Amino acid sequence: MARTIVLGYDGSNGAAGALEKAIELAKIEAARIVVVFAYEIPAAYGGETGDYRRAVRERAEEATAKAVPRLEESGVEFTVELVPERPAHGLVSVAEKTGASMIVVGTNGEHPIKGVVLGSVAHKLLHVSHVPVLVVPTTE
Repeated sequence: MARTIVLGYDGSNGAAGALEKAIELAKIEAARIVVVFAYEIPAAYGGETGDYRRAVRERAEEATAKAVPRLEESGVEFTVELVPERPAHGLVSVAEKTGASMIVVGTNGEHPIKGVVLGSVAHKLLHVSHVPVLVVPTTE
């Protein structure tokens, strides 16, 4: 069975750097990549909530679609998963389900205090993940 790398991907500049690093590592390790967009959605109460849920799902599809051409070009085996869970927990869930050797995420170069106050996914992953987490800094 091929090794697996879980890539947290939201279409941001930080995610683009993480995508490149995940491809590099997948080629070295002969691993496959599972591209994950995890998102929290409110409980379904109908009306506007349903519209919001559809909009978030569309955003997830659009964001992950940005990664597909680069992954196809790289020749690395990959799949895409849209996970309706809080981002850090969704990434860990997929990593556990797939037996991933690592989770790769990017940062947007935010100040450490801002990340703690606002809830950086990378910061949360470091506390909840049972597999290694590689945080790739943005190249901007």
